[in-house]
Amino acid sequence: MKKFLLFVLFLCPIVSMAQEQTKIDSTMTFRISEIEVYPEYLKEYLEFAHNVGATSVKEEPGVICIYPMQQLRNDCQIRILEIYASQEVYQQHIKTEHFQTYKQGTLHMVKSLDLVDMRQMAPECLPLIFNPTFTI
Repeated sequence: MKKFLLFVLFLCPIVSMAQEQTKIDSTMTFRISEIEVYPEYLKEYLEFAHNVGATSVKEEPGVICIYPMQQLRNDCQIRILEIYASQEVYQQHIKTEHFQTYKQGTLHMVKSLDLVDMRQMAPECLPLIFNPTFTI
């Protein structure tokens, strides 16, 4: 009986943390930006995309991920994985100077843009994916 009580006492904080994590995750905003860039602006666009992503994650609390990627089969097709702690964080992000510089600076470079909101399917994996000890 004593072992069982110790097990329950040990398990309670873990369950509580998992429930708290679920609450946090349910407010998060996930998006994939699907962008097609005109070929003549590709190099310049890629620089803008890299800069806004790096600056946003470094300087904005709650901006968890802005990760631009380029299709291998068509390098003018760009996808950006965006993850924000909340919709409010996203709204603040799009008002920042560095985002406005990106947006205004690339308007003429973008042939098409589709912002696709997503629903996460494995919230328990987020800490594993965004492990701060990961290095390249």
